[in-house]
Amino acid sequence: MKQSGLPLAFKRASDTACALVGLVMAAPALGLAAAAVRLESGSPVFFRQRRPGRHGEIFEIVKFRTMSDARDALGALLPDDERLTRVGRVLRATSLDELPQLWNVVRGELSLVGPRPLLVRYLDRYTAEQQRRHDVMPGLTGWAQIHGRNAIGWERKFELDVWYVDHWSPLLDLRILAATALKVLRREGVSQAGHATMPEFFGAAAEGG
Repeated sequence: MKQSGLPLAFKRASDTACALVGLVMAAPALGLAAAAVRLESGSPVFFRQRRPGRHGEIFEIVKFRTMSDARDALGALLPDDERLTRVGRVLRATSLDELPQLWNVVRGELSLVGPRPLLVRYLDRYTAEQQRRHDVMPGLTGWAQIHGRNAIGWERKFELDVWYVDHWSPLLDLRILAATALKVLRREGVSQAGHATMPEFFGAAAEGG
């Protein structure tokens, strides 16, 4: 089902309603997480970064800050996995660092379900087929997240994203949300070995495609 017209309006309305309810219900967890980040790392509590949304339109994603700004002797940032704080590891393992993105959903920049928004610098590295992941709204969780999340390679992740674009339906979204809850409880696929999440994507050629 194509995400346009009435289907898109339904998805947007249900996203907004669920996100508002989620923010209210998650308020205690949001408060505790914010306090924990502030005590360990100081300000700012939130991490903000520009990401591409539907059709590549740029917006600012909001998460809890999970990494320090630790640098080496030359002033370069240390690798992500070395900068993860103790609180940050807990927040990422439980996916609590993602909760502030419910506000992005309310603002209409994210959907509850869709391909995860990646880095802006990846935009010119995608193949034409991979670029189709931007034909729909990005999401808090998605088809790739319930099929390995960060533990799978980039090529497979993009294949799953494009599959979602071609097969979207409200029932599929419900299936993904239910599976995501189980994944979070089991703490599966949080990262690849040696990385806080995944290594950088350098393009299909670098992936062997």
